Amino acid sequence: MTRSPKLTRLVPEQSLKRLELKVTRRLDGLLHGEHLGLLPGPGSDLAEARLYQPGEDDVRHMDWSVTARTTTPHVRDLIADHELETWALVDLSPSMDFGTARMEKRDLAVAALAAVGFLTARLGDRLGAHIMHGGQIRRWPARTGRIATYTLLQALLDAPRGTAGPDGPRLADALSGLARSQTKRGLRVVISDFLDRQETPGGELSWERPMRQLAVRNQVIAVEIIDPRELDLPDVGPVMMTDPETGDTHEIILSAKVRAAYVEAAAAQRARIRGALRSCGAGHLTLRTDRDWITDVARFALQQRRVAGRPQPRGGRP
Repeated sequence: MTRSPKLTRLVPEQSLKRLELKVTRRLDGLLHGEHLGLLPGPGSDLAEARLYQPGEDDVRHMDWSVTARTTTPHVRDLIADHELETWALVDLSPSMDFGTARMEKRDLAVAALAAVGFLTARLGDRLGAHIMHGGQIRRWPARTGRIATYTLLQALLDAPRGTAGPDGPRLADALSGLARSQTKRGLRVVISDFLDRQETPGGELSWERPMRQLAVRNQVIAVEIIDPRELDLPDVGPVMMTDPETGDTHEIILSAKVRAAYVEAAAAQRARIRGALRSCGAGHLTLRTDRDWITDVARFALQQRRVAGRPQPRGGRP
């Protein structure tokens, strides 16, 4: 397919080729394909036998020879297929149209998906996506190959801008939909700024519970997209600010006191997001529009390699 100049700039071929060579070899199962699956699942290779758990195990997987030998019901696990599906949830809500540095947040989200797509495409896995855009959630079917990956990336870049409105789907809705529609275990990548102000009656962020449920059966990587102006404001005096999600506009005087309060609130918000993702058991990758995203992705992959095999934190509730 013919790629637009913008896509070529956002997804540099040579850099991604180096990323494939340097990062994939260090993932050790973080992304699937040449490696065995992270969790037992549908496949053709037999794994070890274990005790049968009534109500949980499929009787079709009963190991009758071991059961007869031990007089205790046993089942035989299956090793997950080498070719698996990776699903990404990409947030293209209006807050992702913001950007004051090298690129806009939505462009960085496309770049993040490109990294995932190239890593999985190299290993022969299929990549699919759920896209939050225009007040709805669109499902992009899972396909394999570089052409399919570039087609998905170009579709994201070509998506028009707009206001989601108060009745549009939230991140929590999209996470729940992803968990319900994709039941086969694998890698799930959530790309968003996580700027959802809604809270549950218990004080949790609205997306925490569905994120935790998604991480119970899958390996989840949360890619948080940040612009530096979301963490600090310039000293420019009175400005007109518009909420991209609702379209509401207000005049604000950026005095020293207001800017200091904003910095404190923004830092607290990001700390809360980090804590929520950690409690959900998701890997947390932060990408900023003013930094080299390829370097940040490579650094994250190395960190994941170091903690491979360690117990991953899980939330206390399903």
